[in-house]
Amino acid sequence: MSDTALPETCTAVQLAERPTGLPDDKTFRIVEQTVEAPEDGEVLVRVTYLSLDPAMRGWMDDRRSYLPPVGIGDVMRGLAVGEVVQSRHPDFAVGDRVSGALGWQQFARINGKEVNKLAPGVDWKLALGPLGMVGMTAYFGLLDVGAPQEGETVLVSGAAGAVGSLVCQIAKIKGCRVVGIAGGADKCALLEEEYGADAVIDYKATDDLTAAVRAACPKGVNVYFDNVGGEVLDAALANLAFGGRVSLCGAISQYNATDGIKGPSNYLALLMQRGRMQGFIVFDYAARYAEAAQEIVGWLQAGKISYRYDVVDSLEAGPRALLKLFDGSNTGKLLVRVDPHAG
Repeated sequence: MSDTALPETCTAVQLAERPTGLPDDKTFRIVEQTVEAPEDGEVLVRVTYLSLDPAMRGWMDDRRSYLPPVGIGDVMRGLAVGEVVQSRHPDFAVGDRVSGALGWQQFARINGKEVNKLAPGVDWKLALGPLGMVGMTAYFGLLDVGAPQEGETVLVSGAAGAVGSLVCQIAKIKGCRVVGIAGGADKCALLEEEYGADAVIDYKATDDLTAAVRAACPKGVNVYFDNVGGEVLDAALANLAFGGRVSLCGAISQYNATDGIKGPSNYLALLMQRGRMQGFIVFDYAARYAEAAQEIVGWLQAGKISYRYDVVDSLEAGPRALLKLFDGSNTGKLLVRVDPHAG
């Protein structure tokens, strides 16, 4: 796209107010903003795809976290991919494909230090899927934090989701027995038929999750990859094997809680079983992203990883689409196609 073809304004989504519980129509504000030319060291990026992630709910709250909260009136934070359309940074040229925290907007003016070039030929969606933050999260959260050994049982919650589905498949590649927890018969079937789970638990179809985990993991849970928190975490802890590890990736069941966060009541299992529970933030592994990407590319090329996307069209649809993460209606990586011409 040439400079002369750039519009004067573009659509953006701002945080209008901090939500209590689930975000609603008052949480976001859709605006038209000026498309500003980059200054020295900056690039202007036409956003093609925006990633919708559970972590966004935490970024809306004014509380201590690993990143500062999004300010009221600011463009909503979000990881995205796009194409450089203007550059005043020596390392980037017009036409380069990049990824970064481009935000919920059609055009992003950003410091060149805050974006990364995509490898030639990498598909837009792949760069936000297995080769993006979800891929890095699954890789390091399982292999570094969970440290599974061949033959061990790995239990995964949110197993049909963007991160969970990759965790299941990486655990299988590493020779583990995989048990996936998901909601609904369709997602459970997907786990077995496409993602290779050895056993599945439909949490919507059981009245006793602890007993269901015990039946699926008769030798105990060696590694639990937690995307959910709450009662699912409790059920995993109740079935922890000796020396078991819990990798805390997220707690989506608690993000919209209005009456306080529910912590694990079975935490003493860590003492009894000499276990370990560790949280992690994927950004801590930034220096090793290339290592993970190289291995994941090899698995993709070998057909060892299958992946799905749930794509909604138009930035204006983003606020409503975000809710799909919390009601479980999405399957696979949830994306917004910001540029209607993007493939």
